[in-house]
Amino acid sequence: MDARNLAYGLIAQLVAIVAALALAPLLSGWVNQCRAWLQNRRAPPLLQPYRLLHKLFNKEAVLAEHASPLFRAAPYIVFGCMLLASSIIPTLSTDLPLSLAADAIALVGLFALARVFISLAAMDIGTSFGTLGARREMLIGFLAEPALLMVLFSASLISDSTSLAVIVESLAHAKLAIYPSMAFAGVAFTMVSLAENARVPVDNPATHLELTMIHEALILEYSGRHLALLEWAASLKLFAYSCAGLALFFPWGIAEAHAPLELLLALPVLVLKLAVGGVALAVLETLSAKMRIFRVPEFLATAFLLAVIGLLLNILLRT
Repeated sequence: MDARNLAYGLIAQLVAIVAALALAPLLSGWVNQCRAWLQNRRAPPLLQPYRLLHKLFNKEAVLAEHASPLFRAAPYIVFGCMLLASSIIPTLSTDLPLSLAADAIALVGLFALARVFISLAAMDIGTSFGTLGARREMLIGFLAEPALLMVLFSASLISDSTSLAVIVESLAHAKLAIYPSMAFAGVAFTMVSLAENARVPVDNPATHLELTMIHEALILEYSGRHLALLEWAASLKLFAYSCAGLALFFPWGIAEAHAPLELLLALPVLVLKLAVGGVALAVLETLSAKMRIFRVPEFLATAFLLAVIGLLLNILLRT
């Protein structure tokens, strides 16, 4: 029986990894389509991110003359961190072998590790745009990571565990009730997700203006397969944050441990929830305006304050 359960867990983990790799570019393409429709523009094809990755992987990578090994290794490290983060989040099932060795704190650590390497790689070449983007990226990470931790701690108090699988199982099987703490945590998580994924109002993923860009400034010197890995990693990060939000605030539809039949139904449910979430993200970006970079600390400080209020509410209501 243990061998069968282990086989189910490995299959669920493999399916989760494949789903993350396949659905992450599709999610980015869906959000771009919805944004174009809402802005009355001609929408790009839904499969455009896949075509971009195929084109970049077939191009030769051009490196700067003084690029260090760190610059060459950063795309692979960032891509690996984002893939591992997507693997430990219960997207399809809570029966994930990797989730036993990683919890909410490790998830935030993976995002921080990827940020450190991409920032160091951006400064490695010595261009002004790379250094500017790295400083802005570290500023956002310095303010967003504590808020994300507070959000995860608010959810962990309900299940008395920092394991994402345990949190999802507890929330999915909890009695129907209103959690004021999760309402505050949900707003804070949305604000952190917008900042971490370089979305409006913090950053515009479609711009290349040197005075406003953050994510694009970090990858400006990359090309070929290195740029393809970084673009894929950006899609995986958006996918990971989307799945984390769905798992924390809409955990229904995720398969339980040792339930292979439920795993088959969890995939279309995940696609449906991601489609609705993509529309919501496009609407939010369309209704918002790009804020000045000096207003971003206030934006993320508000997210941290909301997350702390949610954490305190959870503690007070439990006593």
